Amino acid sequence: MSFQKYFLAKNLKKDLPASIVVFLVALPLCLGIAMASGAPLFAGLLTGIIGGIVVASLSGSQLSVSGPAAGLTVIVLNAITQLGAYEIFLLAVVIAGLIQIILGLVKAGTIGNYFPSSVIEGMLAAIGIILILKQIPHAIGYDADYEGNESFVQPDHENTFSGIISALSRVSYGAVIISTLSVLVLIYWPKIKKIAMIPAPLIVVVLGVGLSQLFKGSASLGLNADQMVQIPVIKSFTELTSLFVLPDFSAVFNKDVWTVAVTIAIVASLETLLSIEACDKIDPIKRVTPTNRELIAQGVGNSVSGLLGGLPMTSVIVRSSANVNAGARTKLSAILHATWLLVALLFIPVLINHIPLSCLAAILLVTGFKLASLTLFKRMWKNGKDQFIPFIITILAVVFTDLLTGVAIGMMVGVFYILRTNLRNPYFYKLEKEGRQKVLKLKLAEEVSFLNKGAIQYTLTHIPNGARVIIDGTNSRYIDRDVLEVIENFHAHAHTNKIDVELIGIKPRYEVPKLKELVVNTKEIQQN
Repeated sequence: MSFQKYFLAKNLKKDLPASIVVFLVALPLCLGIAMASGAPLFAGLLTGIIGGIVVASLSGSQLSVSGPAAGLTVIVLNAITQLGAYEIFLLAVVIAGLIQIILGLVKAGTIGNYFPSSVIEGMLAAIGIILILKQIPHAIGYDADYEGNESFVQPDHENTFSGIISALSRVSYGAVIISTLSVLVLIYWPKIKKIAMIPAPLIVVVLGVGLSQLFKGSASLGLNADQMVQIPVIKSFTELTSLFVLPDFSAVFNKDVWTVAVTIAIVASLETLLSIEACDKIDPIKRVTPTNRELIAQGVGNSVSGLLGGLPMTSVIVRSSANVNAGARTKLSAILHATWLLVALLFIPVLINHIPLSCLAAILLVTGFKLASLTLFKRMWKNGKDQFIPFIITILAVVFTDLLTGVAIGMMVGVFYILRTNLRNPYFYKLEKEGRQKVLKLKLAEEVSFLNKGAIQYTLTHIPNGARVIIDGTNSRYIDRDVLEVIENFHAHAHTNKIDVELIGIKPRYEVPKLKELVVNTKEIQQN
């Protein structure tokens, strides 16, 4: 694959501004997730840098952005406590990465192809709602919870709604002014054609820094240190090298290390596959990410992160959606965002620490409104209740629990509706009359699985006495053995109820189509 496309002017003019937006979104999230995980702040930034440079370079996704994930904070915090040393935990992260590489090699990524579309749409909308709700406290100047938390029940013993109520009693007027003006800039700046080429989020940051300096010394408008980005300040090369931590390989035979590694590998892989599926759905060009390659890329990223002292990572939907909404076109945006993280850490940490969290909250608020747009709800409603109900339940479940739990609940509802649809459509039937005799024609579907057994059996057992039945399997490529048994039993014993049965095109045995046959058929369709 040619690398020239990443440096084409038409892509660069979109990827470069988008990378700045993702950098501004990722910066506080990396720090917040590291703090909540009980890990050094440097570990969060290191993970974001590795996720952007290593994983994005190896990944087949053009828009996904990887880094430390909020969904892993509880696992990481408990693992560090359980294993007793951060160095031992890092070994578990290295092993988790190796497990993910194996999962990718054995094609486990194909599980991502089976997430119902309605559930993915619901997850995206839920993330949008969570972003709005979780950023309100930061936008008005107070939040005891860590930046990036997506769970309803928070570590600070609050929940999403009580956190907002608590924040309302401690409003910082300076933060409110900054966040309000930032939202207005984000909405209206891109509409001014002559200056729209300058990224609105960059203007927001400049505005935020300027206002925070202007408000200094004011009792009513001044911002405190905890209302600003707090990136570690590195003063020398020796201090930088001392921040890297190596894993303790002597603990390789500790069974607890392997338990933690397997847990991280499974959870991180599931969250990555969900994020990738969601990212592909909002990609304007509708590119499809090779999921097995993504697992391998994530595995390499996690192993490198563990070797250098970082946290486990996943593809993160918040950063990825911010990347898409900022107009990114290729993976260069994700790579550049990691480069800006590295530059900020090494060269301008003091400047970065002047950025108010309230202006960064505004960027996430606008991203949230785009993900949970009214247009999306209207579209899902028009798609019918089979799509809308799993969509809404997924939203509620994700908002009131956490990402993986909510999606699992949505999946169960989505699968229920898929099965219900399949159960209702195993055949087409038509009831006619020939003189006084009723004639029932059953035309079986192309694929008739064991899931259709109940519906077909119900129909056959409720045929009136004296009727004539024609069961047509001409178009069926496959009929499950259980269904064939039902048809054969009905055919053999229908005479006892004076029912005349005619079977057309039904074979005594059907073989499951082989993968090679499906591939050949697909190629023939593409050629035609």
